[in-house]
Amino acid sequence: MTGSLSEIQAKVEEWLQWDRDKQTALTIKRLAHEEKYDELSKLLLDRLSFGTAGLRGKMGAGYAAMNDLVIIQTAQGLLNYLEQHEGDLLKENGIVIGYDGRHNSKRWAELTASIFLHRDYIVRLFSAVVPTPFVPFTVAKYECAIGVMVTASHNPKEDNGYKVYGSNGAQIVSPVDKEIQKNILRNLEPLETSWDTSVLSTSPLLSDPLDETLHDYLHTIEETILPQHKEINATAQVLFTYTAMHGVGYRYVAKVFDLIKVRMVPVEEQKDPHPDFPTVKFPNPEEGKSSLDLSFSTANANESRVIIANDPDADRMGVAEKNEESGEWRVFTGNELGALLGWWCLYCFKLKYPHEPLENTYMLSSTVSSMILRSMSYKEGFNYIDTLTGFKWMGNRTYDLLKEGKKVIFAFEEAIGFCCGTAVLDKDGVSAAFQLATLTSYLYNDKKTLGDKLGEIYDEYGYHVSRNSYFICYEADKIRSIFERLRNYKQGRKGYPTGILDEKYEISTVRDLTTGFDNSQADEKAVLPVSRSSQMITFNFSNGLVCTLRTSGTEPKIKYYTEMCATPGDANQEAILDTLTEMVDGIIAEFLEPEKNELIAKHD
Repeated sequence: MTGSLSEIQAKVEEWLQWDRDKQTALTIKRLAHEEKYDELSKLLLDRLSFGTAGLRGKMGAGYAAMNDLVIIQTAQGLLNYLEQHEGDLLKENGIVIGYDGRHNSKRWAELTASIFLHRDYIVRLFSAVVPTPFVPFTVAKYECAIGVMVTASHNPKEDNGYKVYGSNGAQIVSPVDKEIQKNILRNLEPLETSWDTSVLSTSPLLSDPLDETLHDYLHTIEETILPQHKEINATAQVLFTYTAMHGVGYRYVAKVFDLIKVRMVPVEEQKDPHPDFPTVKFPNPEEGKSSLDLSFSTANANESRVIIANDPDADRMGVAEKNEESGEWRVFTGNELGALLGWWCLYCFKLKYPHEPLENTYMLSSTVSSMILRSMSYKEGFNYIDTLTGFKWMGNRTYDLLKEGKKVIFAFEEAIGFCCGTAVLDKDGVSAAFQLATLTSYLYNDKKTLGDKLGEIYDEYGYHVSRNSYFICYEADKIRSIFERLRNYKQGRKGYPTGILDEKYEISTVRDLTTGFDNSQADEKAVLPVSRSSQMITFNFSNGLVCTLRTSGTEPKIKYYTEMCATPGDANQEAILDTLTEMVDGIIAEFLEPEKNELIAKHD
């Protein structure tokens, strides 16, 4: 138990004084009556911290969980921060708020809206569930001071979250998150008006941006697609199977597909929002085949060869394609989809702007994603930039490039996140579905598959093969000790490993973005931003393998990302894959020690 009994009792009293949710208040009362002080200590003395991902956690009672009181405190702090730093813009254009189909999402969006309305600010609150990318799109459309999306994206049903976008339409980054956190802590006591949602039915400052946003979003897609590709969509008549994973995507993807003349059959059992995600254990297409069972059944029954899947808030997109000869389904990785969509966006850009110099054009990916865009840039002449993990970094970097007069045509991360164009400065599973469907029709019209095209890309730019996964670990101290062991693997100041499998494969350089060490730099200082609150180490091997080990910012996971990049013309893909497999198995066994540390492996 952390904290004294008197501290816990004081927090219980405070909670019961402030909380007006009967269910969460009853939980705290019951725990106090049963004298479960260890549990109360965890719920009331710890607190969900506001970071660059906003808030995300389990729903329940206490300051360490997602609930009405924590949302009110967060919204009060956010408002106070904006009055200090974006006061004029807030007064002029206000805030936009969206929500998904999870438990409490609409309630928490309405509480946030009410707090801003009571202070006489313009609020644009969506009247129905929307994809997460609609919020940054709307921020940009109305030049709002801030955007809030209540979602936990692809997390389990027990979770919810509070995602914040800045006035530039990109996710917030440090130090904004730290300043918001300070303001939350200064505004913990809920105002009387903060619980009053009756203002939602009386305030002239409240509006619903849904119709205008959807109209403009569809108009952007109509302006993006080339007329000849829309015609190919209509004539190729490819039938796509689509799953919304019990999320918000179906209504919007259906409208987009109607617009671009694409045929689609939905997975009926997963078409509509459902907060309990009853047909999938993990509502995330990134989980692979284990999340697509119903999609396979629907596709097989309708003789559909391509599946497109969004996660519940429709900011990510997964894809599977059926081999006509074997009948087997291939689920593409995020890196493979990045290669396909990167090629397609470049191809379309060159068709649309044949005289535009590529030296003014950019593509981006995160540092744990495939280097396929970098390889493409060497041959094609566009610029490639890698950023830290997460679209918050790519979105803000894209914004800066646009201000400099540059063109950004594509960005992606291996976790099936794709940004095609700059209408949304974040990953967007709806526009990615439009681009993937159009690419597929284009290929099928030419008697090629997505798999065929991926092979052509690797032939031209070099074979890139990745093996990425994760282990679950619920003990923060154990995770920390795993990474500290890697920093003290050898004796001496530079104690990092120098190789694996009895030095069969040598490590050439190490970059540690937790400590700021990077021995590929002359001063041994990392160029990319450092964060001591998360773990991230990259090992570069002499034979070209790159391996990054990192912790998740939103889940209890240790993730590993590995990639072998061959030179164009190296056709021995089997040997490359065998080497990758041997090395990754060695890295896992020697660096992570799963059995010793009781790590839980991902199961497909």
